[in-house]
This record gives sequence, C-alpha cells and structure tokens, in this order.
Amino acid sequence: MARIQLKSISRKIGETVVIENITLSVEDGSFCVLVGPSGCGKSTLLRMIAGLETATSGDIYIGDRPVNQVPARQRDVAMVFQNYALYPHMTVAENLAFGLKMRKADSATIQQRIETVAQQLGIGHLLDRKPGQLSGGQQQRVALGRAIARKPQVFLLDEPLSNLDAQLRDDTRAEIKRLHQQVGITTLYVTHDQVEAMTLADLIVVLNQGKIQQVGEPQEIYQSPRNRMVATFLGNPPMNTMPAVFCDREFRLGTQAIAVPASLLETIPLQPNQTVDLGLRPEHLQIHPEGQLAAECVLVEPLGRETLVRAALTDITPAPLLNLLTKPEAGVRVGDRFRLYFDPEVLFVFDGQSGDRVYPPLTDCN
Repeated sequence: MARIQLKSISRKIGETVVIENITLSVEDGSFCVLVGPSGCGKSTLLRMIAGLETATSGDIYIGDRPVNQVPARQRDVAMVFQNYALYPHMTVAENLAFGLKMRKADSATIQQRIETVAQQLGIGHLLDRKPGQLSGGQQQRVALGRAIARKPQVFLLDEPLSNLDAQLRDDTRAEIKRLHQQVGITTLYVTHDQVEAMTLADLIVVLNQGKIQQVGEPQEIYQSPRNRMVATFLGNPPMNTMPAVFCDREFRLGTQAIAVPASLLETIPLQPNQTVDLGLRPEHLQIHPEGQLAAECVLVEPLGRETLVRAALTDITPAPLLNLLTKPEAGVRVGDRFRLYFDPEVLFVFDGQSGDRVYPPLTDCN
C-alpha cells in the first residue's frame, strides 16, 4: 500500500489542455473517487498515474517514489477497465493467475491467491469457465479478482460498473466497498455517477474542464459545495438553481421576490442589481400556503416511499423548474398550483458570473 501524490500535474494534447495544474494527495489505504462530467479529465488523470499516458509537466509519486519515468509495468499498480479486458482464451483461474505468473510467483503462492480471491468474490464455481461463458457481473468480478490477486500498492478503477444493469451495479458497488474494507489498498476510482461517488468514497475529488473544483469527504462536499458546478453535480435529485437579481433587500425572480432576512443581509456580500443564482436542495422545499415562491406542478414521478415533483415558478419567463420531494399521500397532480416554503438558513447564493459561492460565506474549512 502507498500514498499517491500529484504535484502540479498538467497534460496537453496539441494546444488543448486536458489536465491543468492538479495537486492532490491520496493517503495510504483510502478510497478516493474522481468524479465529474464526461470530458472533465478524470480518466486521463487515472491513466497518467498508471503510466499509460505521460504528464506534460508536474510530478507523480507512488509512496515516496517519483514514477514519471517509471514504465507502467513497474509502478506496482493494478487497473480495472470499463471493458474488463479479460483474456478470452483463458479460464477464470488462468486470468486470475496471469499477473502473478508475469511476476514469476511460485505455483503454491499463485494457487493460494486464486483460492483466496475466488472465495472473497464468490467465483470459486467459475474457475474452469472462460469469459465468454460468464455474465457481465461475473466478468466484472473476475477483473476485480485479477487485480486483487496481485496485491499491488494501488488499485485504479476506471468506471468499472458502467456496463452493468442497475441492480447488478448496486450489488457490485457494495461488493467493491466491502472488499476495500477487507484489503485496505489505496484505491482511485473514476466515475461520472455521483451516487457511486457518494456511497464509495472516503475522499471525493470533483473535476471539471481539467481542473479540481473541490476535494473533501462526501457529506462535506454535499453540505458545503464551493461553487455552483459542485452543488448541482452532487445530489440526486440535484440542487435547484434559480437566476435572480439582488435589489432593495430582496432577491427578484421575474415578478416574484424573496425577502432577504436581516441576519443574512449582514453576511451576504452583494451589490445592488448583482445577478446571482439561488440554490435549494429538493429536500428543503415543501408545499405550504405561506411559502415564498409561487409554482405550478408540471410533472409527477412516483418513487415508492416518496414522490418527485417538478414544479415551474409562475409568472417568470423562462420559468425555472424546481425539484421537490413529497409524500405519496400528498396527492400532487400536474397542473396544481401551490406555494413553496424553505428555511432561509438553507439557501445557497452563487455569483451569477463566476458561479462561486457567496452565501454561506466560504471559510478555510470549506
């Protein structure tokens, strides 16, 4: 096991900057998830750590060893790809043993590792089969097993669950978390799925356009996003945002207005007529006759124990759509008009131009 350190890493392809000046430390034994939209650079960053791509500038350390000039096969990392990359002509047992044989492990060690990994992953009954005879979930477990059997310093997983159906993805995600708790190997995991990021990670790194937007524990990032991009990316349903203008002690949204409490006015550093985006989590909105916002239901999505309601703010063009969660017995229907209430203390305010968080005020801790 080993700590991973990236110091001012950049990657350019021609004139295009794919990764820009990233510095990051992943502690020994932690589970770090790189998350962000497609094209943000997360897979490129993983491949640079693996040695499959070269950093244009900066330094990469695995443990205390700089590895920029170290070939991929000598970095002591194991990578699991989205497409599993199993050898189709080999049995499951032979696939599990392949990395160990390349490192000239003795036969007794190889057999012991295969048996241990097969038991951990519940694939002992599949050892004589070939990949073409396995389901997608079984192939994924074999790919994970091949990485585990090597006992590398670092696991690198590049969207390993994206080809699985929803139920199998949930089951395998839980299996990956359980395995990490057992083996404790430093793990970097790439995904665009924020649910995977929130449920798996000790540490989340949010990327966008080749830059780190925020680093922190899952709940820390969810509760205290540094900017609009992070706020709207993490959360399911995502945070609602509404464009507004600050004027005369209130936020104006078209013909609607939200009075700003005096306690907030003292801490929100805004100028008259400044454009902002107001942010509210769906769980913080409720239907109430004395609510601050007037809205109309445009879509109802039953989810079982709760219902997702999509509502458009009235008398605003274009009308922002807001997500809120209600109980099924609330009986909300398309076309219903109501008012939405929220506690002003849970309101987020983002700068309309930069997207940086204005309220609650940023501190050194967040």
